[in-house]
Amino acid sequence: MLAKDIIINTIPPIKPNESGTKALDWMDEFKVTHIPVVKGKEYLGLVSDTVIYDQNDADAALEKMNIAYNRPFVYSDSHIYDVFKIISERNLTLVPIIDRLENYIGCTSLKAVTDVFTSASSITELGAIIILDINKVDYSLAEIAQIIEGNDTKILSSFITSSNNSNKMEVTIKVNREHIGGVLQTLNRYDYVVKAYFTQKNMEDALKNRYDLLMNYLNT
Repeated sequence: MLAKDIIINTIPPIKPNESGTKALDWMDEFKVTHIPVVKGKEYLGLVSDTVIYDQNDADAALEKMNIAYNRPFVYSDSHIYDVFKIISERNLTLVPIIDRLENYIGCTSLKAVTDVFTSASSITELGAIIILDINKVDYSLAEIAQIIEGNDTKILSSFITSSNNSNKMEVTIKVNREHIGGVLQTLNRYDYVVKAYFTQKNMEDALKNRYDLLMNYLNT
């Protein structure tokens, strides 16, 4: 999935000749703390609520304020992982999206990105989560899939978290069954280390932790 696929049209950019107060009103309305500043098709940068609150006169036009804009963005043909990464690095509530001619074409929000991650991780599907602790050199998704499918269970999604200074990796797998005793026994028989497993009851907290780890990984 690319950045252009998750553009949201509900959050408009603000013009430099419009007031800081208007920018704050829009941030409050759309539940964000940043708004893109755009002149014509030119993306000037992001303005945050903190920056505006620090001004002497929030009713003044943005162009009259002493603001040095930060200019984070992703290109429309960037992968969604690039969107994840810039949100994590810059602690943003939205990300402006521009084309290769540097024209502003829209933005996407933290909520929209999180919704995509939720959908891609099959969070809403019934099932269970298995977390494996594996040596990087031993990782084989094909073998893991064969073991799981051999127990009449399907993999709905998976992702990996690791760091450059470790020989270990964590493989998080979402499967389509809640009763996974047979799967766990077979994994153990093949010498896989099951670090943790979760059923539907506590899955949301587990996936949130996995999401946080993913964001940290993308930020390394």
